[in-house]
Amino acid sequence: MMSVRYAIMDMDPKSHEFSVRLTLSGGEGRATELALPAWIPGSYMIRDFARNITGLRAFDARGAVDVVKLDKQTWRFGPWVGELAVDYSVYAFDLSVRSAFLDDKRAFFNGTSLFIRPLTEVSDWSLRIARPTPAPTAAWKVWTTLPALDVDDDGFGIYAANDYEQLIDHPVEVGQPAAGDFLVHGVPHQFVVSEGGAFDMKRICSDVSAICAEHVAMFGELPVERYAFLTLATGDGYGGLEHRDSTSLICRRSDLPAASLREPDKGYRNFLGLCSHEYFHLWNVKRIQPERFRQAGLQAEVHTELLWAFEGITSYYDDLALPRSGVISRNDYLTALAGTITRVVRGAGRYRQSVAESSFDAWTKFYKQDENAPNAIVSYYGKGALVAFGLDVILRLKSADSLSLDDLMRRLWLQYGKAGSGVPERGIEAEVATLLGASQQSFFDDFVYGTSDMPLTDWCAAFGIGMRLRPAVSDDDLGGHVEQPAADRPGRPYLGGRFAQSDAVLRLTHVLTGSPLAAAGLSPGDEIVALDGEKVSAG
Repeated sequence: MMSVRYAIMDMDPKSHEFSVRLTLSGGEGRATELALPAWIPGSYMIRDFARNITGLRAFDARGAVDVVKLDKQTWRFGPWVGELAVDYSVYAFDLSVRSAFLDDKRAFFNGTSLFIRPLTEVSDWSLRIARPTPAPTAAWKVWTTLPALDVDDDGFGIYAANDYEQLIDHPVEVGQPAAGDFLVHGVPHQFVVSEGGAFDMKRICSDVSAICAEHVAMFGELPVERYAFLTLATGDGYGGLEHRDSTSLICRRSDLPAASLREPDKGYRNFLGLCSHEYFHLWNVKRIQPERFRQAGLQAEVHTELLWAFEGITSYYDDLALPRSGVISRNDYLTALAGTITRVVRGAGRYRQSVAESSFDAWTKFYKQDENAPNAIVSYYGKGALVAFGLDVILRLKSADSLSLDDLMRRLWLQYGKAGSGVPERGIEAEVATLLGASQQSFFDDFVYGTSDMPLTDWCAAFGIGMRLRPAVSDDDLGGHVEQPAADRPGRPYLGGRFAQSDAVLRLTHVLTGSPLAAAGLSPGDEIVALDGEKVSAG
């Protein structure tokens, strides 16, 4: 059986390139096909990582080996004898959590961007990360949860994996980040922040550890031996990608807490919600998975209608865990819930696409939004979170408050996640029916597979929350919590569009179906010069 050894031979900040060597043994005498994934788990869009590979060449004990490219991401090598060595460079300048990045401040990569793999059975896998040679990188260290075999004090050396899936599920950060450590139920956790400037690491570790402990308490166990939050702070960034034992995050530098911060402000609350979201994925997505994702190939799309549950339920709990753990107030949570409701009900696409359809079409619609997106699609994150909210209400009401969504998640963990099996496409409603002893199919038909408006006022009332809609006063107005409703301020005039200012020109970027702008015959791309003889601007 074949064995595979990868080596990061060098990192060149000037060219933004990783130099990679792949060495194969045990397969001599025949041609071997190697491929790079087209997408990374957790981000449902074809990204064609192979486009960044350059200078690929191969050789064995006799010299150069023939290489034939079969498609955009697959090569055939050989036949070869002894060992096959494949050298190539990977251009890495994608400042995101999904790919790879390298400059004179830091290096970051996911294995899906760097490691071409044999399309045959392999017995063992290893990775050697060599210390880079350029002067700016001399003080760098390696940060990853990939199991170490033989590494130095800075983390450079040899790591191992049981299979390719494990190898690519541990992102690697290299540089000089700030780091903090904490324990959750006795398990070591690490928070790593690159380019964060001045911030309160102790506060982050304290708050995030409380959030993590809340999730562990709900599921009843923590199935990792260690966990790492690998975070990049930027001027204007937000996002995360889940992994089995870690997560990659991007946040605004201003969202990190200053030492003087008392109560969490909006930016820090959003950051804590992001940390909570990705940590919840440790169970819900990385271990409790759609059946169709288990052993899924990464060469083409894999469709499921269940992203509303895996991302939507996670989005429900990411905010809910913050007041449960005590890191934000109940009122701040209600403001966040109001924001989720506002974003969903503002979109006309909720009448045209169900969250099941949104899940299935994530590859071509949600991740590839255009000017018509608000009219045509709904977010399986946002509406999925509200469906989870409603499902929590239904479970409580139908069981006389003896069951909740917590019980469903624990059942999914025991039945599927811990058992190592995948959730069937209609598995969620089947488990709800089992818990309650009766089918709740009408709920799923209306709000998951259909486009009926959700009875949000009723669902809120079931939790003792009053809810009402009012006119927005600005683009940034997402509603919020108030103890007693005040008299409404006049709403802004409704035009039904979104605008962008560019070089003194106001350009329409979106026009909502049925809006005054649509009735006036305006379309995305139109430029608004003046109104009643007066020059207009986005402000």
